[in-house]
Amino acid sequence: MIKAFVLYEQEPDPARYEQHAELCSRVEGGTFRHGRIFGAPTGQRYAYYAEWEFPDLDAFKAAARTDEFAATGRDAAEMGIPFHVHFAQVSD
Repeated sequence: MIKAFVLYEQEPDPARYEQHAELCSRVEGGTFRHGRIFGAPTGQRYAYYAEWEFPDLDAFKAAARTDEFAATGRDAAEMGIPFHVHFAQVSD
């Protein structure tokens, strides 16, 4: 399983983020989730979390080549909140 996750340094405006989430849901092959981060054991650095879950690396690579995937990155940047993107291969 492949996860693409995004950590936001500030919580986005809920209405604006719903627009972003709708855009993210257009990316085929993955499941999109998001939510507020409520704490961390060493202090809270990030305020909001989003992820895509893809069944395998091929599905992720196919999605990452689409215009829809690229549009989500541009849209996230347009929100003006610093964020960090990570990709991980997770065992079942």
